[in-house]
Amino acid sequence: MIAPRRFLPSINSLLALEAVQRLGTATAAANELSLTHSAVSRQLKVLEDQIGVSLFIRQGKGLRLSPAGEAYARSVRDCLNDLARASLKVKTSGTRSNLNLAILPAFGMYWLSPRLTAFMAAYPEILVNQSTRIQPFDFETENFDAAIHFGTQDWRGVNYLPLLKERVIAVCAPGFADTLPLSPERLLEQPLLHLESRPGAWEDWFKAHGLEADRLRGMLFDQFTNMAEATAAGTGVSLLPEFLATREIQRGRLVPASQGVFDVVGIYYLVWPKHGPQSTPLTLFLQWLATL
Repeated sequence: MIAPRRFLPSINSLLALEAVQRLGTATAAANELSLTHSAVSRQLKVLEDQIGVSLFIRQGKGLRLSPAGEAYARSVRDCLNDLARASLKVKTSGTRSNLNLAILPAFGMYWLSPRLTAFMAAYPEILVNQSTRIQPFDFETENFDAAIHFGTQDWRGVNYLPLLKERVIAVCAPGFADTLPLSPERLLEQPLLHLESRPGAWEDWFKAHGLEADRLRGMLFDQFTNMAEATAAGTGVSLLPEFLATREIQRGRLVPASQGVFDVVGIYYLVWPKHGPQSTPLTLFLQWLATL
């Protein structure tokens, strides 16, 4: 049920409030909104009268937001952004159905996206929307049908569909060393790049090659794509997922820094809520993934 209309101010009033809070003055807000100063002032007065709370502290000819006005303006900005995103989604979707996916950046770019072309060709009536989410979230508060999750089955309240086992390749820039590939012993002497979400990855790699490496140092990244760019620039050696490393090796930007592919603990899953209705686009997507 929608709230009573007395609690729903006009869009013009809310836009005026948000602009004043963000820009600092009613004059600046008027310029951005292509209104006169008096028009902005009227919108703010109408808003205060409707809410029944003083949103501004008037100082001579100027004004500043009260604490209540500051808090309200921040909430209004979130609502306006949500409304704009909803309008954009309707505009871009047209009459097609939406499948909303939360993806991991590198996996979405290098593994999922190339395969989605076939899905969209099979189901042209479905529009696949993708947004980045690095950590698990609450499906009840986020507008997603499903998400890509890496690791173990530690996301509560969801179904799991395994997509890919993680395998990594040690890679570097083509001119990083005089002779390539390097032995694990020589690799231990090189600058190594690390990923926040894969703590201990290099230690496990060296242990699998019979070497102890418990005090490794090096640059730290939060995403594989950023680390791959730094690797291609020659800043060090990184462990990249096979689907990403292979693509960059084919492009000539990276080369294997050591021989072999290493299996690590962790699986890429598609996850979706156990409870609640399952959309038709998601059902079709799950059926299509099962054929890969």
